[in-house]
Amino acid sequence: MGNLSEIIKGRKSVRTYDGNEISEEHRKDLEEYIKDIPNPFGVPVEFVLLDAKEHGLSSPVLAGESLYVAGKVEKKPHAEEAYGYSFEKLVLHAWKLGIGTVWIGGTMKRENFEKAAGVKSGEMMPCVSPLGYPAKKKSLKETMMRKGVGADTRIPAADLFFDGTWGSALDPDADMKGILEMVRWAPSAVNKQPWRIIRRDGVYHFYEKKDKGYVREETGDLQKIDVGIALCHFCMGLEEKGMHAETAVNDPGIEIPGDAEYIVSVSIRK
Repeated sequence: MGNLSEIIKGRKSVRTYDGNEISEEHRKDLEEYIKDIPNPFGVPVEFVLLDAKEHGLSSPVLAGESLYVAGKVEKKPHAEEAYGYSFEKLVLHAWKLGIGTVWIGGTMKRENFEKAAGVKSGEMMPCVSPLGYPAKKKSLKETMMRKGVGADTRIPAADLFFDGTWGSALDPDADMKGILEMVRWAPSAVNKQPWRIIRRDGVYHFYEKKDKGYVREETGDLQKIDVGIALCHFCMGLEEKGMHAETAVNDPGIEIPGDAEYIVSVSIRK
């Protein structure tokens, strides 16, 4: 299906499926893959495949789905970022197999999914996703939803990636420009793209640019999940270029706006 950049830019959220169950080969592949999807925060994320008919699961924004994947994580520091990172690795792996997904956090009967997934006290299940083959034609509802959130547009790089100080546009070299473009195309809740990156002394510091209404008891901070997704694209992009990401939670003390929060720093080893 091409290189990582092509996979990331080619992957779309899928809400209309062809109604067929995924093949036995693909089912076994996914079952093996979800056993261990590590993340830089060392917070385990447990994935569970759920048969829609068996558990009576559905979402009003979907059509034709027969299988879901749910992710569970212990409520602890950096749980959301870890969740976003690991879940996005699964999403991209599925897409390489030709399997569609879409992050579902609210448009579902949450209690049904949490019961089916076996969510325990002290855990949360921020999101689920269907897993299936995309239908040849999108439903009208799906087309309107994509248009409503501007799903095919992104914030300009100069407003996301900074050099030294917040707001000073970064001018990266060719390799890093390509990697940051993968970050820019990361999916996010309602396409808000709440990640910001400041490069200082060769280190890339990730921040959350907060919007109101994205923190809930049952899901945690959804925008921290989005930052985890962006971090996943960044680290996978580095790996594809033969570089290694070394992550650390060590706030550099850079002045940032009041609605921003430091998340993690990435040093690059070639």
